[in-house]
Amino acid sequence: MEEQVILVDEQDNPVGMMEKIEAHEKALLHRAFSVFVFNKQGELMLQQRAKKKYHSPLLWTNTCCSHQRKGETNIEAGKRRLQEEMGFSCDLEEVFSFIYKAPFDNGLTEHELDHVMVGKYEDSPLINDQEVEAFKWMPLKEVKEDIENKPELYTEWFKIIFRESYEKISKYI
Repeated sequence: MEEQVILVDEQDNPVGMMEKIEAHEKALLHRAFSVFVFNKQGELMLQQRAKKKYHSPLLWTNTCCSHQRKGETNIEAGKRRLQEEMGFSCDLEEVFSFIYKAPFDNGLTEHELDHVMVGKYEDSPLINDQEVEAFKWMPLKEVKEDIENKPELYTEWFKIIFRESYEKISKYI
């Protein structure tokens, strides 16, 4: 079954459903989420996308991100995808949401109303190698410096989300 996304207006009201690839081809606004997981040292868990991914393979990004399913809350979606990609679950808190647009070289565009969530976790994940190549913990200030110095190593959406959320998520570490 093809994955569907929830199309939304700028106030996050659902306006329909569409197959994920088609929504990305047409650059239509849809609901999404991004999870940032920290440890007690205030380090962010980053994931490197699997080399098999259809876009942005081997680039570093936040702990996990994806799309909500019909009838699923933002927190339920975040916990589901965290388990599917990283092999663990933790309590999540939604911090804020915002709209962004990020075109890719392959003709697809992420145009998302993104719900940003934070959580705490202390152990190593059990990564799903179909989704994730590797993971690492990094202090937020080092992530910020690395994005500035080596932006080509990071996903387009992560650079946008990180810039938008740095001050907001810094309060949660």
